[in-house]
Amino acid sequence: MSAQYFSEEGLEKLKQELNELKTTKRKEIAQRLEHAKSLGDLSENAEYQETKEEQNMVEAKIAEQEEVVRNAVLIKKDVSSGKVDVGSTVKVKSAKGEEYYTIVGTDEANPAESKISNESPLGKAFLEHAIGDRVEVKTPAGSYMYEILEIK
Repeated sequence: MSAQYFSEEGLEKLKQELNELKTTKRKEIAQRLEHAKSLGDLSENAEYQETKEEQNMVEAKIAEQEEVVRNAVLIKKDVSSGKVDVGSTVKVKSAKGEEYYTIVGTDEANPAESKISNESPLGKAFLEHAIGDRVEVKTPAGSYMYEILEIK
C-alpha cells in the first residue's frame, strides 16, 4: 500500500474511528453472536449468519484502517519553498473568479469544503507550482486555466 497523506486532524479522526471499531463495535458484535448462539442450531440461524458476515466486514475494515495508519504520512506545511505542496492552501484565479483550495490526501478530500486530493486533476496540476504561475488543468469536462495568486 502506498503512503497516504493526512493532516494532524484527519489522522486523529481516523485513529478514533479505528479505536471505535476495535472496542465498541467488536464488543457489540460479540454480544450479538452470543445471543444468536443461545438460540440453538447455528446451521439454520439467520441472525448468527448475518452477525458473522458483519463481523468479517468489521475485521476487514479494521485491518484496512490499521494499514492506512501504518503508512500514513503527516502533512507538514512548509510555505518557505514557495511552491504548492500537499497541505498548501492556494488562492487561484480562473474564469470563475478567485477561489481557495487546500491540497490534502485522498482520504481527506472533500470538494464541498474546497479540500482537493493531491491525486485529483486539479491537485496534481497545482503541485510544485509557485505564485504567478499559470496552470492548465485538463479534466473530463475540458481544460481550464488557473493563475496561482497566493500559497499558504
